[in-house]
Amino acid sequence: MTSDPRLGPIALPDTRARRVFEKLLDGSGITLNGSAPADIRVYHPDFFSRVLHQGTLGLGEAYMDGWWECEHIDELAHRLLRHGLGEHAQSKSERLMYRLQSGFFNLQSRARAHIVGEAHYDFGNDLFERMLDDTMCYSCGYWKDAGSLLEAQRGKLELACRKLELEPGMRVLDIGCGWGSFAEHAARHHGVEVTGITISREQAELARRRCEGLPVEILLEDYRELEGRFDRVVSIGMFEHVGHRNYATYFGTVERLLPADGLFLLHTIGSNTSHISADPWINRYIFPNGVLPSAKHIAQASEEHLLMEDWQNFGADYDRTLMAWLENFDAHWDEIADRYNERTQRMFRYYLSICAGAFRARNLQLWQVVLSKGREGRYDAPR
Repeated sequence: MTSDPRLGPIALPDTRARRVFEKLLDGSGITLNGSAPADIRVYHPDFFSRVLHQGTLGLGEAYMDGWWECEHIDELAHRLLRHGLGEHAQSKSERLMYRLQSGFFNLQSRARAHIVGEAHYDFGNDLFERMLDDTMCYSCGYWKDAGSLLEAQRGKLELACRKLELEPGMRVLDIGCGWGSFAEHAARHHGVEVTGITISREQAELARRRCEGLPVEILLEDYRELEGRFDRVVSIGMFEHVGHRNYATYFGTVERLLPADGLFLLHTIGSNTSHISADPWINRYIFPNGVLPSAKHIAQASEEHLLMEDWQNFGADYDRTLMAWLENFDAHWDEIADRYNERTQRMFRYYLSICAGAFRARNLQLWQVVLSKGREGRYDAPR
């Protein structure tokens, strides 16, 4: 059932669910049917019971169905997370089910690796081309010296290239190459040969077009199937889909593919805790079977295979990146509205907004980690 926001918020029902919900909000600065940009405006009487029974899944689905509105969902998410709701806002059954599934089954096995590609990355190049910038980077930009999204993404790509100490003629592997942003940049500006792999057919097709004429090969392949030797390996925004049961295999694969003096750069979103969990709404609608690693996960899984040389956190930059994507999405939605429905529009707006709020609240991090096989000499990472 959907509601029509044009009719205005409803009178708040005098129910136990509404009172419990209001108590949870106490001290957060969020008001029901208030006029502030981060306030929740309710358009359906069953909103409260739905959220209390289904947690963050119910909250997200209720927004997609038009049951509530908020002018700035990013700030709403930021305040709720700083208020301490976080994982407590997820239903116990959803959290338990995910932990049981991820404990007994490899949710990111080779047979299941295509799921996130088909569900999210194959959603439609036309949508992502309008949401992202000209680089088609779908990961956090580096805003240190940037004044625009395009500058931030180019800065991120160049930062990765400098950390990898690229030299002309090197062979570089890009694990999870997306739409070819790093491959194109590294080949064009540093004279290297790049092999990029992805599990998304839509990404592979566009990446090949973008890298035409450059020494770049784009393969539709799982990282576990790779053979050969590469001077450098990079992985930007892909490790979130590897899964904790595959971390050792992942780092073992990188070790096998690198020479003794090689370098590996891992760019990934990170979790503040080592609990194996996923937001139920994100897991269902955006990144199926995704798991965010903790610092402990990365350190433990990599230590038998690689030596950590550098670790940088610029997670606060993801807030700004996501808000820039949201601005692009809103500005260009009319160009593709006839190909998608309103529920899809609300799904993407909600996804970008709540993620921005999570990074703003420092509940999520963005790490760039440089690892080697223990090569001799000192490593100084650029910033």
